[in-house]
Order: sequence, then C-alpha cells, then structure tokens
Amino acid sequence: MYAVVSKEKIQLPSGTVMRVPGTWQDYCQLRNSRGDSALPRIKFCKGEILLTSPMPKHGREAHLLARVVEVLLESQTRNYEAFTPITMELPQEGGIEPNYCFYIANWQAVVGQERIDWRNSLPPDLVIEVDVTSYTTVEDYLPYRVPEVWLWRKAELSIYQLEGDRYVQQRFSQYFSDVALPRWVEQVLQTASERGTGFAIQELRKQVLR
Repeated sequence: MYAVVSKEKIQLPSGTVMRVPGTWQDYCQLRNSRGDSALPRIKFCKGEILLTSPMPKHGREAHLLARVVEVLLESQTRNYEAFTPITMELPQEGGIEPNYCFYIANWQAVVGQERIDWRNSLPPDLVIEVDVTSYTTVEDYLPYRVPEVWLWRKAELSIYQLEGDRYVQQRFSQYFSDVALPRWVEQVLQTASERGTGFAIQELRKQVLR
C-alpha cells in the first residue's frame, strides 16, 4: 500500500508515522477527511501534524490495558465511563487521540453525553497510551490537565501523575494504590500472547479476588 495524504483522502500503511508542518485548519481538514474511520490517528501540536497508522500489536495491547483497568474497577465495585476512540481538542492549540480514556471519580460528568467540550468539561481521570511508534509524549496531555496518564512503551508501563504544571512518574496509580501495576500488566500481556486474551483476563480476575 502506498501512503496518500490529501484533504480528500488519507491512506497509510500499517506502522507508518508521518510528521508534516501544518496549521489548525490543516489539521481539521485532515481529521475530517477520515470520515467515520478512526484511522489513521492524528495529532496536532505546536504547528506540527502527526499521523500514524497503528499495527495490530498496538490495538491488542491497548485493549488489554483497558481490560486491566475495567477488571480492577469492577473488583472495587466502582462505576466508570470509558471512551475509545476519542478525539481531544482545544481549538487552535492542540488535538490528540488517546487509545482509551476513563472517567472514574468524575464519571457522572460525562454519563450519557455524546460530545465533550474539552474547553469547559472535566478531563478524563485516566488516559492510556500505547506507543509503539514514538507517537506520544506524556506532555501532550498537559493542556487538558489529565490527572493520570499510563504510557506503555517498549513492553514497559510508566505511570505519570499531574503535579502542578508537569507530569511526575510514579510507582503506583492513584486509583489502584495497592496494586503493582507494571508487574501485573506485564504478566497479563505475556499470558495473552501465549494463551489468548480471554484466558489472560480470566486469570487476572482470579488474582484480583485472592
């Protein structure tokens, strides 16, 4: 497949990352040219547009990380709202598309909503990014004031929490403070690669209930 990027059509081979200079208006035109498709993922930041076409590995790992969050929240009998795919935008400033975002403490702020105004609405409590193509930096979420970001890169989970005007890496999630998440996530993904996703999640549930 050849790469095609125009105002009418975007087509990128799997695993492709493309960086081009552009304005907010350019970004909006490219985003709209996807139609109902969520691919390729598009990011706008500081006069640059980044496009990436994820590989299957990317989607599988993002799904597994989200399932870990859901299993842990269910074990706590906590309600939540989750979104994927989703586009977070601040007009003229930035646009980004996390793999998953979760509203946990603030789930009631978005329940039943079809659209979110990122200028006036509360941000997600947790964002998950699986980065296999150097597409993402945690600082991308500073304008949105997301309290916690999980970044999965090079088979390692990093947890970042917002402190003032910067993100600080932490050992534990503020939402699952009694769980050694990096080890659990690594174990789930390893099990899934050997025995399948369903089996890996079943084993995680057993572990949580012990």
